[in-house]
Parts: sequence; C-alpha cells; structure tokens
Amino acid sequence: MSGTETDAAVDAPTDHVLSQEAVLAAQLDLGLDELRRPLDGLFLSGVSAGLDIGFGPLFMAALYSAAAGVWATPTLDLALGALYAVGFVFVVLGRAALFTEHTTLAVIPVLTGEADVRSLLRLWGTVYAGNVVGGTLFAAAMVATAPAYGIADAAAFVHLARPFLSHSWAVTLTAAVLAGWLMGLLSWLVTAVRDSATQLAVVVLVTSVIGFAHLPHAVAGVVELAAAALVAPTITAAEVAAVLGVAVVGNAVGGSVFVALLKYGYVVRGLDD
Repeated sequence: MSGTETDAAVDAPTDHVLSQEAVLAAQLDLGLDELRRPLDGLFLSGVSAGLDIGFGPLFMAALYSAAAGVWATPTLDLALGALYAVGFVFVVLGRAALFTEHTTLAVIPVLTGEADVRSLLRLWGTVYAGNVVGGTLFAAAMVATAPAYGIADAAAFVHLARPFLSHSWAVTLTAAVLAGWLMGLLSWLVTAVRDSATQLAVVVLVTSVIGFAHLPHAVAGVVELAAAALVAPTITAAEVAAVLGVAVVGNAVGGSVFVALLKYGYVVRGLDD
C-alpha cells in the first residue's frame, strides 16, 4: 500500500466512528440547530432534562438507604457512581437540552463566526433555567414521596449532597472544570460513534466517573442539593446557590475551553496543514 493510500485509510472513518473533521462538522450543525430553536422549545427541553436527570440521584438515594452499613464502602461507592449515570442516559440518548452538553455544542458556531456570544449566552441561560426548574421539581417530588414509600431515607439525600458542601470554592471550581471537561468529551464521543450501544457505553462510562468522584455537575447537582436543603434546615438556599454558581462557571470553562476550543483548534489546524 502506498503512503497516500495509508494516510487515506488512517484518516477515513470506520464503519462505527466518524473522523475528527466529521465530528466537528456534526457538532457545528447540532450547535447551529440549537441556537436557532425557539426559546420556549429550548426551555421546555431543558425542563425535561432537569426532570429526567433526577432519576440518577433517586436510585442512588434508594441504594444508599438499603446498603449503607451492609456493603463495603468501596463497593457501595462504585455502585452509586454507576447509578448516577442513569439520569444521564435518559437525557443524552433522549436528546433533551442539558446545559453541560451545550457548553460544547453551542461554542463551536461562535468559534467559526456563524453565531455571536450574545446568542450563546441566551442559549445557555434558557437551557439552564429549564434544567433548574426541572431539577427542583424532581427534588421536591422525590423528597415528598421517596421516604413515604420507603424508597429512600431522608438522610440519604443529605449524604449525597455533603461532598459538594464540604470544600472551598477553589476546590469546587477545579472539580467542576473537570466535570465540564468530561461532559464535553461525552458530547464529542457520542457524536463520533454511530451505534446506540456504543453511545450508551460512552454515557455510562463518563458519567459514572463524575458520580464516583463526586465532581460537581450543575444540573444533577440541582437535584442533589435541593433535596438535601428540603430535608435539612441547616443547608440554606444561599449555600445551594453558591455551590451551583461555582459549578456552572466550572462546567462552562471545562466544556468550552478544554473541549470545544482545543478540539476545534487542532482539527482546524490539521485541515490547514
């Protein structure tokens, strides 16, 4: 095989994975589609994502209530991380509007000059507002029903939220950047692979890492922190808002800088070469 043929074989997408250039083009198209959607549609999609993502914390609280003190701590932590992924599977594969995915998708059209920063911020604000509404509604319903039905103890909600409330803002911000970075990679990889089974595996793998490491996610954190605040008067709304504010900034930086900007940069430079 000649050198030209070898290079073409390396650059060509396989049956299941798109090339980097194709992924960038697909993400650009997806980002433009989202930026052009009516705001009311974006908001409702954001509400749906906030509601759906709550199933992860619900299942985590149920398992913790049943297995804490029975299972070994490492085993329980691994299982809780895996259950954290459930809500993300519903959201990502269901194509609902999730803030941390849009930090990557919507930035790329801005980098190409096909959208402006104002439209980007409008998209982020609309989607996140919907995520917060949906997540808060789910948290309220979870607190009202889960203990009453014996699904989860109220103490489990506080346990899930404690890692987000026990660190300095600098540590929380750094962890949130890592979470945003991982979510940006998730968005890129889900676009890169074509079959649903591989997409499912990517979502579970990436979000399980976020859950196991207790990295602050600006949307799942709404459910966890709101539920804890509703059952523990010592957790104030100001504390919840402060943590979520730091998480939003960190997630946005992680997704837009470490994924969108860098991947856009090296793919475009590769095309120029």
